[in-house]
Amino acid sequence: MYQGLTITPPFFEIGPKAYLYGEKMLALAKHADALSEKFQVQIIVTPQCVDIRLLAQEMKRALIFAQHMDALGVGRGVGSVLPEAVKAAGATGVLLNHAEKKLPLDVLQRTIKRADDVGLATIVCADNLEDAAVIARMEPNIIIAESPQQIGTGKRGDDDQQAITQINQIVWDINSQIRVLHGAGISCGQDVYNVIAGGAQGTGSTSGIILAKDPFAMLEEMISAVRAAWDMRRVIDAGG
Repeated sequence: MYQGLTITPPFFEIGPKAYLYGEKMLALAKHADALSEKFQVQIIVTPQCVDIRLLAQEMKRALIFAQHMDALGVGRGVGSVLPEAVKAAGATGVLLNHAEKKLPLDVLQRTIKRADDVGLATIVCADNLEDAAVIARMEPNIIIAESPQQIGTGKRGDDDQQAITQINQIVWDINSQIRVLHGAGISCGQDVYNVIAGGAQGTGSTSGIILAKDPFAMLEEMISAVRAAWDMRRVIDAGG
């Protein structure tokens, strides 16, 4: 686990995949940066690798993570994403093992180690409780727990709270320093509120924001919901 970055809950990840790039991506990232300050919610943006420097130099609070990188060292490797280059471009961390970019477990472990070595935090995706337990032993900074079947659907199940609690517990029994984000199927502010209220430290969205009629307004709706749900939990925890 890279120790040079502290992610303080609540937090939110914006994953534009290949929907947005260039100036449009920068505009949304700047909006996210302002919302991060307004609502005091840590926001992580995972743009296309070619946009890392464009975004990173404009951010005051939001964090820029690469969508992927490879475990290779400096030298040969045409078409690969070099960890040192990701770091030099201004990224703070890297997203790994997304359902659209799965890695064999041995490769994943080597890539997390490379990120640690060059000073990049890691967000690693887990498909289910069993995956989360295996990945937790690799000591990433954040685990994203999201079922591939829910990605892009805009639907979450009725058993969310139980699943959130179970995955949190198994991860924190292994390493209490790992943050846990519960994503997939997040399409509006109410979805965000429900997930955070149900025990998640963070959540995130792609199509719910990018494909919304007004992505800027939807992003604000979601970040506002993170803040509201987290504050509600604090009141309950304090016995209020």
